[in-house]
Amino acid sequence: MEMNKLFITFCSGAGTVTGANFLLEVDGKKILIDCGLIQGSKVADDDNWGEFQYDPKSIDALFISHAHIDHIGRIPKLIYAGFKGKIYSTEATMDLTEIMLDDTVGILSRDIEHGLDKIYTLDSIKKIMDLWEGVPYHKPIHIGDKLMFSYKDAGHILGSGMLELSYMGKKLVFTGDLGNSPSPILLDTETVIDADYIVMESVYGDRNHEDRDNRVQKLQEIIQDNYKRKGTLIIPTFSLERTQELLFEMDRMVENNRIPRMPIFLDSPLAIRLTKVFRKYKEYFNKSAQSIINSGDDIFNFPGLKVTLKAEDSKMILNAPNPKIIMAGSGMSNGGRIIHHERNYLPNKNNTILLVGYQSPGTMGRMIHDGAKTVYIKGEKVQVNAKVENISGYSGHKDSDGLLNFIQDDANILKKVFVTMGEPKASMFLAQKIKDSLGLDVYVPQMGEKIEIDF
Repeated sequence: MEMNKLFITFCSGAGTVTGANFLLEVDGKKILIDCGLIQGSKVADDDNWGEFQYDPKSIDALFISHAHIDHIGRIPKLIYAGFKGKIYSTEATMDLTEIMLDDTVGILSRDIEHGLDKIYTLDSIKKIMDLWEGVPYHKPIHIGDKLMFSYKDAGHILGSGMLELSYMGKKLVFTGDLGNSPSPILLDTETVIDADYIVMESVYGDRNHEDRDNRVQKLQEIIQDNYKRKGTLIIPTFSLERTQELLFEMDRMVENNRIPRMPIFLDSPLAIRLTKVFRKYKEYFNKSAQSIINSGDDIFNFPGLKVTLKAEDSKMILNAPNPKIIMAGSGMSNGGRIIHHERNYLPNKNNTILLVGYQSPGTMGRMIHDGAKTVYIKGEKVQVNAKVENISGYSGHKDSDGLLNFIQDDANILKKVFVTMGEPKASMFLAQKIKDSLGLDVYVPQMGEKIEIDF
């Protein structure tokens, strides 16, 4: 490999939102950024369980941007294939990942057909955590003599980080997923003003969210409407971040008497475990959230909230009288306890389903979002008669204008932008928007493409 040359291989996470996995080859080192599951209609598929595009034994280090499963879910496979390098992330991401992978092992270890029972084991999690080092934001991490990495706060979920690589006087930034700042509880995405190259996400590259100021009002109105209809409001929610944000918003509504009292069920053992980590890292919260905590309020607990860890407790929710609210995973309705509630509540027109995050193509959540009148749950045909609501303002990702504004801060320095982690039309739209607005050199790489950068 030539000195002062840097190669990026977009192994996964190009042409698709999920499955982030990028290979850096520079200064004789091989560095991975993220190693996530490609998520869609089914978790285990050929894209996830085929061979890696590289030899895992040859990788020196793995940097993780954040703890969502589409960024960490294939780490056990990497270990199984012989990876023995160091793993880095922020401290909160390290703690969250251990819980997320434990949950994933519980699901994927049942897949004997793909041999996942040998890959996704509790022993593999132990091996992973033994290789892991959690670091504070901005702390330099040196790989070899010339490579320096550090994390900036991406504002996406607790502990999420943009990864900055400094080499030969130039800087390359991998954004990971960029937060939809301002968040109800997290600090804003930090600015990047000195990068020569940026590899960025584009989940919402072709559309904007509704006004942030309206999202709380809309949530409140949906809850009030459900109460009047004496229905059940079901919210498929992501256990990591979205659940905690919704708990925070509902805590404010309940304690300020903005919504009527009714049972609110958090039916997600994973979310309950992850929320404990949030309580550990309150220094990552914004000033408003910290102020509320310092006043003595538990921002993730309030009168009427019922947490259901055991499966039998989850089943008993059906007997609870209406009106009521049920939050359960998974956020795209492609598994988890929410699908049982959807089977029970979707057929009734008095009920409501509220979608509060990105719905990947092929998932049941996307079908419901796109207006499907019937869906199949565990092989059973289910009518969608419930009212379907959507609040995009609770997305954890920057929208199209937000992504452009993020790039604009660095426009005078940037040599090139690589647009990844989006559906093709979203990535292409954002690339054109950046070119037209800022006159920058923008490229949308293909899955598996290897690109040379002259440093």
